[in-house]
Amino acid sequence: MGIGDLPALNAILNGTSAVLLGLGYRFIRRGRVSAHRASMLGAFSASILFLISYLTYHAVAGIHRFQTPGPIRWIYLAILGAHTVLAVVIVPLVLITLFRGLRGRYARHRRIARWTWPIWMFVSVTGVVIYLMLYQLDPALRGRSGPPEAVAPRPDRTETGLSSHC
Repeated sequence: MGIGDLPALNAILNGTSAVLLGLGYRFIRRGRVSAHRASMLGAFSASILFLISYLTYHAVAGIHRFQTPGPIRWIYLAILGAHTVLAVVIVPLVLITLFRGLRGRYARHRRIARWTWPIWMFVSVTGVVIYLMLYQLDPALRGRSGPPEAVAPRPDRTETGLSSHC
């Protein structure tokens, strides 16, 4: 597995986290606490592995920009913006929720889990959507996940990434 394979791995890890979050929700609704705990710890583990892989990839390969113009670009940027903000918000929420659940502070765990679960699910699902849009749908990057210099820059961008007509 090379550095270029990490974006696909990241999507798989995000998808795994989403599936485990869904199972965990279903299990707790049916009173299966130990299955809920196992699913949520699995989702947490997948998310930690994702974070390690994501940081490794971007430390080596840099960033990629969605290059397809038009409305699809604005849709991508809206999804990316919401995903990025909520990905930052979710970190302390997950840690607090996990800590409270593992410590048996169930009333407090439930109170914060009502916020944590939907945000975490959104971040996990949109992580997969972002991967698909950036690496599979954008013609400029389709099938490429190596270093950004392997991808031709947009003609309306300078080296800084800012629009040349700012």
